[in-house]
Amino acid sequence: MKMRHSVFMLAGLLAAGSSQAASLYVGHAKAAAVCSQCHGIRMPSADAPFPPLGGRDVEYLKTAIKQYRDKTRVSEIMNAIAGSLTDKDINDIAHYYGSVKP
Repeated sequence: MKMRHSVFMLAGLLAAGSSQAASLYVGHAKAAAVCSQCHGIRMPSADAPFPPLGGRDVEYLKTAIKQYRDKTRVSEIMNAIAGSLTDKDINDIAHYYGSVKP
């Protein structure tokens, strides 16, 4: 009985953990729709003075985007754009950009 309980607990933990896992596919789609017009994917867009995000540290990106969303880091453009992002969106975008080689 103890073994069965442990198996169910482990299965539940694995299922819960996978729901928080980043989706690179979703991150790519969201980055293409929201971020790439200014930041590009590997390089910034042609006349944009914004830094490329490809290859950046995932935790740095998550922190920065959340700060923009929460307006503790101020930029009118970024505050407006990041304001609509959920934690899941931010996680997916950060993991996607972190996986891209500059």
